[in-house]
Amino acid sequence: MALDTVNFRKIAALVAAAGTLFWLYTFYAIAHVPPGDGTGFQRLAVFPLGMVFGLFFLPAWLLVAIGRLPRFTAALAVCGLIAFAVLWAQLLQEFPRAVL
Repeated sequence: MALDTVNFRKIAALVAAAGTLFWLYTFYAIAHVPPGDGTGFQRLAVFPLGMVFGLFFLPAWLLVAIGRLPRFTAALAVCGLIAFAVLWAQLLQEFPRAVL
């Protein structure tokens, strides 16, 4: 498949959709973390996850919507998924053991 025939706009939209769905899942997962010390500080994890969403996926959705810079948009969305993976791996180490 030649690089010219790849529709980067569709790829960017699919990756941005996956990132958005994962971001929404994190609210559910964090809400079901067992209370470790009873302070509720585990809920603060939504802020860095929200920053990743705002820095990577909101611009990706905007660029997909207006049809500009499709290759950059796909790369931006993939970088967002990588940032989510790194951040979520760190958060899983910090949370008490639970079924996430």
